[in-house]
Amino acid sequence: MASRFPNYDPGFGVYVHWPFCLSKCPYCDFNSHVRAQPVDEARYVAAFRTELAHRAALAPGRTVGSIFFGGGTPSLMKPETVGAILEAIGKHWQVAPDAEITLEANPTSVEAQRFKGYKAAGVNRVSLGVQAMNDPDLKALGRMHTAAEAMTAVGVASAIFDRFSFDLIYARPGQTPEAWRSELSEAVKRAGGHMSLYQLTIEPDTMFERLVAAGRLKTPDEDTSRALWDVTQEVMDAAGMPAYEISNHARAGQESRHNLIYWRYGEYAGVGPGAHGRLVTPRGRLAQSTEKHPEMWLTVVESDGNGLVADEVLTQEEQADEMLLMGLRLTEGIEALRFEAIRGHKLDEDRIATLIQDGMIEITDDGRIRVTTSGFPVLDAVVADLAA
Repeated sequence: MASRFPNYDPGFGVYVHWPFCLSKCPYCDFNSHVRAQPVDEARYVAAFRTELAHRAALAPGRTVGSIFFGGGTPSLMKPETVGAILEAIGKHWQVAPDAEITLEANPTSVEAQRFKGYKAAGVNRVSLGVQAMNDPDLKALGRMHTAAEAMTAVGVASAIFDRFSFDLIYARPGQTPEAWRSELSEAVKRAGGHMSLYQLTIEPDTMFERLVAAGRLKTPDEDTSRALWDVTQEVMDAAGMPAYEISNHARAGQESRHNLIYWRYGEYAGVGPGAHGRLVTPRGRLAQSTEKHPEMWLTVVESDGNGLVADEVLTQEEQADEMLLMGLRLTEGIEALRFEAIRGHKLDEDRIATLIQDGMIEITDDGRIRVTTSGFPVLDAVVADLAA
């Protein structure tokens, strides 16, 4: 079976983390913080400029194919702040004329009004955190918008941007496959070319984890979760938006280019509190991460010229494990020869043969290892088997 995607360099991207939110969602384990007082955006812009200069010195001469503003809630930033950061990126690297520049946004009516400003600043794609299509579930998820506000924001995004996406969370407490089919079918009618559909997982150190431990929150059982997964694939396939990654669906050509850089094990600079990066330097491939606490990050950047708390050279084995973990999330899979070149030796042929026989993976005509439809619901086990 031929790959859906051409075989090319994964490219280079820049990730910008804005760590602030209006409130902390009970399921969220991202590096996000709530502040009672307005954030000094000018001071943060100066710190972003400093970190970008540091990363550009480590990885000069790159062409930026994608820029992603994540969070937190980047749509709390002023458009002028976004523009200043984009200008700083362009100062240090060449930005491709067709670069994808994405900003995550919460779909409140107030933030939707900023969309024209973000487009003028250079953003050409937005990703909206809708999460549910009804008000009771939005309230249970700790979201501050209503379903009506979300659909208004989606409409505004579709009118302003050629490309947009929105997220939904499923396998919510009490959700049935029939209800999810109805909700998702309605959502698809409002979608552009891309949707991210995430199964709710109970992450450590979240309010949901504490509620589950106290017996006050119950998520769908294994059989119901599998049925919800199957409904997701059926509805999205029928809509012409098949999965290209385990949780992401798109029409051909509408895939998130930035996330493809991650999943194809490309190179990216990460700046901002709690950002991660992977840069290829004379030292080797570096795994980088920054100080998570926003005000501490500011202080460290201003005193040291960068906010890094980890800056480690990855071994061949570590790189191969990362490539496997990220690449097998894609329906296109990974290039076997590239993987073996990174790892330094071949995969276990007997292990591959067993996984093929079990219907978990397949080898494509263009030499890729990819997880099958049967294997995706148990992806973690497949990856662990191959990595071993």
